[in-house]
Formats: sequence, structure tokens, C-alpha cells
Amino acid sequence: MKALRNYLDKIKPNFEEGGKLAMLRSVFEGMETFLYVPNETSKSGVHIHDSIDAKRTMTAVIIALVPALLFGMYNTGYQHYLAIGTNPGFWMTFVYGFLAVLPVVAVSYIVGLGIEFTVAQWKKEEIQEGFLVSGILIPLIVPVDTPLWMIAVATAFAVIFAKEVFGGTGYNIFNVALVTRAFLFFAYPSAMSGDRVFVRTGTTFGIGEGTIVDGFSGATPLGQVTVASGDPLGSFQMVDALGHPLTTWDLFLGLIPGSIGETSVLAILLGAAVLLFTGVASWKTMLSVFAGGAFTAAIFNLIGTTVAMSLSPVDHLLLGGFAFGAVFMATDPVTSARTETGKYIFGFLIGVMAIVIRTLNPGYPEGMMLAILLMNIFAPLIDYYVLESNIKRRLKRAVTK
Repeated sequence: MKALRNYLDKIKPNFEEGGKLAMLRSVFEGMETFLYVPNETSKSGVHIHDSIDAKRTMTAVIIALVPALLFGMYNTGYQHYLAIGTNPGFWMTFVYGFLAVLPVVAVSYIVGLGIEFTVAQWKKEEIQEGFLVSGILIPLIVPVDTPLWMIAVATAFAVIFAKEVFGGTGYNIFNVALVTRAFLFFAYPSAMSGDRVFVRTGTTFGIGEGTIVDGFSGATPLGQVTVASGDPLGSFQMVDALGHPLTTWDLFLGLIPGSIGETSVLAILLGAAVLLFTGVASWKTMLSVFAGGAFTAAIFNLIGTTVAMSLSPVDHLLLGGFAFGAVFMATDPVTSARTETGKYIFGFLIGVMAIVIRTLNPGYPEGMMLAILLMNIFAPLIDYYVLESNIKRRLKRAVTK
């Protein structure tokens, strides 16, 4: 590592003002600060000095996302081979999923980072770190068969119009990854909600041969709940791609059709443990989202007249992107509430809105996306009233004394 540090110090003058590669200064600084914590400190003012900068925080989030990413790769291969009726073993299944998911990750990073590098060069500023996380979140919240050009267009739209026009990292109102998904959902609904888009059934990469078996359906369990909204309550049963019944344990493990990184609650909870251990995410927000969702689902159970209303609170929390959104999206420090009391309110309302949208509006079976984006708007308002309440309470105490 010392040799690398010496090499960077040697070529650094070429990227500074007056150097022959000065036009690429922000690119060099981005790579240097990614590899090493900057040793520069503030000259004046009151500041906290430690080694945890934005890049280190983003790295912790990426590490937390690794279990969901790896499981998503395996599940992609698993759903493929389940659909065509073969079982090539663990490693072949994983390799298939790896090769299917890798292009999605590559497109997300190439487009998103390409725009951020360009904007940094244009503004003559340092490259911002926010897309290090958004770039891996985007592939995890889309179906595996989403065309790459759609992901490229949606990513570009989100980075430009949901982030850069607001001033870049730290100034965006909406979660960038969720804006990408929302753009795909409304611009290309068939690529986000069709039955077969969640399971790659074609024979690609030269791995695996076969044809789709009779009766195959790639609908996610949450999609099945929506479709069955008019069925008798006692006759509904979630099934896998071959029609086999799914249990609550199956939903927890995640070997079901769905977006790449959202199916396994077990993998998501492993990531949550990393976020909480490192102090990157707030347990108050996470817990409140689950509490709000469970509370609302329980209320609907009391008055349930449809399959979605009668679904148990536990199944609601395990289905779709609820757990993923609660752990990785709702806790985004930029777009969520920042006061301690506000985190409880913000998270609880997300859980409530997600179940309400999912249950009452069959046009939007995945209510988590819209719930978080809606509450992103109200996060500053929640913080404002929490602070106002604290100020009034303190003034009242001061007058009393």
C-alpha cells in the first residue's frame, strides 16, 4: 500500500492546477480519496475531526448490501432453473445469476458515475460520493429482465433531475434510486410489473438448456395477492413459479420471484445488522417502518374483505420491497427525517402508507416505493414541527422557572 501511496504522490502534480492533466483533477481526487482518507483538516471554525468521511460511510452501506446482492444473484439463477425444470447445482445456479445481474450493475454505475464525473469536471469540483450507494441500490430494486437501455435512461433521469439540479449529494429531496424505479414504473410499466419480467426464462450465456414448463408463471407473490383481490378469502394461496404453495418461511428466505435484491428478508436483516453496528442507519426509522406496517395490516385484518386486506401483518412485511425499503431506503440520511422524534414519525408513516397503497390501490401493488417518495416530501416538515415543539416546551419551562 505504501508503494501505491508513493505512486499517487508522484503523479499528483500532473492533475493539479497548471499540470498537463489538470482537466482530470476531480477524477484523480475521486480515486485518491476512495483509496485513502484525506489528511487535510479545517483551518478555522468548530468541527469534529475523525476518519469517517462520506466515502467511508458509503462503503459501510455497500458492505451491508452485499448479502442481498449475492442472494439476489443466486435467486436469479434459482428461479431460472426452477422455471425450466432443471437443477444444475449451487455453483452453476449462482454463476448464471451472476452473469445475469452483472450487466445491470455495470450499466447503473457507468451511466450514473459518468454523469457525476462530467458534472464535477464542468463545475470544477470534487466528485461527490452519493452514487456509490445509489449505483448498487438501483440494480437491486429492479426486475432482472429489465432491458439495460431502460435502466440507463432511468438512471440518467434520476441522477440529473432528482440530484444534480438540486445541487448534488446532500441536497436532493428524493431518494435517487427510488426515483429511478418510479421512472421505470410509470414510463415502462410492462417492464416493472409483468408476470415474466421477474424470472429470466431464456437460455442465455450457454448455461442451461430447456423450455418453460407448462403452467409457469413468473408473478411475484405480491403480484398474486393483487390479482386475487376478487377471489374468496379462503381460497387464496401464494405459489412459486411451478405452482407449489409458498409458506411464510419461504417468504423470509426469499427463494421467490421478485426484484433482484428485495426477496430475501434474511439477507436484508444481515445488512441491517451491519448498518446498525456501524451507526450509519437509525434503528428508530427502521423499527418505526415495520411498526407502522404491522399496525396498519392488523387494522385491515379486522375489516378485511379482500385477499390483500386479510393478509397477515407478518406476510405483508415479508412481501415485495417492504423490508428492503425499511432498511436501506427509509434510512437514507439525506432524504429522511433528521430529528430523533421525527425519525419515529417519518418511519411509522412510511409503514402506514405502504400498506394502505398496497391494499387499497391494486394499480400499485408495491406501495413501498410511493410511500417513501411521498414521505421524502414531508421529512423537512416533520423536522420543523418537532423542533418547534421542542422550542415551545423549553420556553415554557424557562417561563415557569
